[in-house]
Amino acid sequence: MTTVEPTATAVADLVRNTLSTHKSLFLATSGSDGSWVGGVYFAESDPFTLNLVLERRGRTLAAIQENPVVSLVVSTGSPMQPFLQAQALAEIVAGEQDTRVREQLVAKVPEAAPFLDAPVAAVRLSVRGWRATDIANGWLPGRDLPAPRVAN
Repeated sequence: MTTVEPTATAVADLVRNTLSTHKSLFLATSGSDGSWVGGVYFAESDPFTLNLVLERRGRTLAAIQENPVVSLVVSTGSPMQPFLQAQALAEIVAGEQDTRVREQLVAKVPEAAPFLDAPVAAVRLSVRGWRATDIANGWLPGRDLPAPRVAN
């Protein structure tokens, strides 16, 4: 079987499509209480910036406060469906940024609105780069899509 190497555009398209068609992701953290994985709703500002809210007194937020480097998976749960993996830097945001995160989240995931009435913190994830896997199309191992470099 011959496999055609996907273009950077094809990988970027798969990342954008996967993010737009999923409302939730699995977020892995690590802190003094150990490693932890939880499912959360999210909304993307762009393919490398994801927004979510976390319970203020929860284990996930406590771990992020200790260690802001997180890992995530965007997937249906089936390895035969395209899925994304990444590491990201988590930042707890406040003020206008908090408001914007909440607005974006509810715009994409209306059923997340009740969570905003609970004691939650807005969090922004800056994704370092994506690993996109699409086994049905021969992308095993997955293909990488690095985040664009930001000029200083």
